[in-house]
Amino acid sequence: MSSRTTLDTDLVDDGELASQLRLAVARLSRRIRQQAASTGEELTASLQGALATIERLGPITLGELAAVEQVQPPSMTRIVARLEEEGYVTRVVDPADRRVARAAITDAGHTLLAHSRTRKDAYLARRVAELTDAERALLARALPLLERLQDDAP
Repeated sequence: MSSRTTLDTDLVDDGELASQLRLAVARLSRRIRQQAASTGEELTASLQGALATIERLGPITLGELAAVEQVQPPSMTRIVARLEEEGYVTRVVDPADRRVARAAITDAGHTLLAHSRTRKDAYLARRVAELTDAERALLARALPLLERLQDDAP
């Protein structure tokens, strides 16, 4: 086990635990993004996030997408324009209200996300394989807690 972060759970306060968790998650996230970006095909985090949201929620208005991604609408307009320029999304007219356009993912967008996820998962799988059985079991037990931390509860 790495000596970089050693916590005695009886002595650590919530603030220190939160700080160390934030740093560890941020560093791991950055490392995963770097590994996927090594092919030169990776999008920026904001572009990839928007594309993944479009994939998950289906055709979506730019206003709805901006709200989900928590960015200002003008920023989302630029993000979607870039994704459209790259061929990863297309704008489709809403059949119920022809004044409304929705962003929809293209086959190229699905392919890009699938390749990106595969590269990221492969990198993380290699790292997890380096852990001991006990460490992997501990990580597996921690996953539900990490998932709870990402919920929107106050």
